[in-house]
Amino acid sequence: MQSLDNDAGNAGNADATGTSIDLRTIKKSLPLRVFTPEQFEHWQSYGYAVVPNVLPQEKVEALKSFLWDFREMDKNDPETWQKPQLLQYELVALNGSGMVEAYHHQTLWDNRQEQIIYDIFVDIWDREDLWVTIDRANLNPPNRDKSKFDGFLHWDIDTVRRPLIHNVQAIVTLVDTSPEMGGFQCVPELFHQFDKWAETQPADRDPFHPDRGDFELVHPQLKAGDMLIFNSLMAHGIKVNNSDQVRMAQYISMFPAQENNKEILDERLRLFAEKEAPIGKAFSGDPRHWERDRYPSAQLNELGEKLLGSRSWG
Repeated sequence: MQSLDNDAGNAGNADATGTSIDLRTIKKSLPLRVFTPEQFEHWQSYGYAVVPNVLPQEKVEALKSFLWDFREMDKNDPETWQKPQLLQYELVALNGSGMVEAYHHQTLWDNRQEQIIYDIFVDIWDREDLWVTIDRANLNPPNRDKSKFDGFLHWDIDTVRRPLIHNVQAIVTLVDTSPEMGGFQCVPELFHQFDKWAETQPADRDPFHPDRGDFELVHPQLKAGDMLIFNSLMAHGIKVNNSDQVRMAQYISMFPAQENNKEILDERLRLFAEKEAPIGKAFSGDPRHWERDRYPSAQLNELGEKLLGSRSWG
């Protein structure tokens, strides 16, 4: 296992780790908990899967209420939805994309601790000893200023590097989506043919931004409480919100725990205790320090403690 290199342009979670285990070829030893065999085969072949109803609606609404409050917006007043971003991201593609710089609130942890969400990642990694990434949510209002955000398509891993680093990411939507609302977009056929495609590309190709050519760009549509989970080798991004509605989602991922890596473990525990944002190009933090000063510390159950690392899986 090794840390993903933010300096190389990685746009993923600062605490995420990569592995040489190829998620496309894992042979199951544990019984499937959530996926059907057909869903698991599609996940491995085309790089993503949609799992409906992973969150009860009360948890969806609780997180939405927190996000409105944290962003100082009124859900019933569209005139409040265009507040300026507090800080600029070093990863400039994220500027204006609606990222909410909160990582440790109880509503975020309540969803990370949801058993079915953990079970999905057990299915994918074929192991139970997992950690959850310290990540955030998104509140993306309609794109009134067309120059503000144009959407993007990228990889979160260096796709030229060998051996490839493998990881997994997921989005839990908090609203019903529509094509006009934009949101997650991906290129499944490029994922499916990646190895053959890579052999035909120039040696100096951009390892983080694909030239998708004739491959179809797909925009899966989700209902509130659904999860979309995808392989980091999937070219993906965010499409512009051209509707009159706010799009909202939480980012959740899990990866094999590294309990013997004291440096990573200590940093995870510090971020949780001090309610700080991870370090990386994709994270700016909140200059108001609201998580630290305004909201109480999250209370974790036994699963949550193991997913954070404060309790051992052993």
